[in-house]
Amino acid sequence: MTHHPRGRHALRTCATALLIAAATGCGISTTGPVQAGAPATGIPQPGTQTNSVRIYFTDPYGPRAITRPTDQPLDPQHALDLLLKGPTPAERERGLTTQVPPPTGRLTATTTTGTVDISLPFEVASDLDVTAVSQIVCTAAHARIPGDRPATQVDIRIHENNIRSAKPWTVRCGPNGNAMPVID
Repeated sequence: MTHHPRGRHALRTCATALLIAAATGCGISTTGPVQAGAPATGIPQPGTQTNSVRIYFTDPYGPRAITRPTDQPLDPQHALDLLLKGPTPAERERGLTTQVPPPTGRLTATTTTGTVDISLPFEVASDLDVTAVSQIVCTAAHARIPGDRPATQVDIRIHENNIRSAKPWTVRCGPNGNAMPVID
């Protein structure tokens, strides 16, 4: 079998070109770090703006926090009132819903330093699922509460059927947006 001289020349040229490309690298110079200015700034973390409220709705994966702009920081009662109104049309388009049923009475929230007492107009065991409880608890915990505690450290005391005389049960909003019992 004989090889055509032009074919060998083309093969050598191709091999040479590959060697040169491999030897020169990817074109990045060997300079060290270069100062480029101040750190990036931009969109703040959701719910950290002073004139916004964080409300918890749901999607197929569980509770989801949304941030709505407000004229002023809202207390838990006002935040829960917004939760009870449900998602806006734009939020519904994004797949957000609520598991909190329309209350048959008034859902009220009162605050003291680091604590929110919520009186529910229904029984949790028969009227609410765990996602609805998380929506209520986390919405209240992320509202403006005296004491400057992080939302995960705010005690939420739940009073069922608006009965203040019965012993409430205490929960907190976990870092993933789910209500967690407080173990004494």
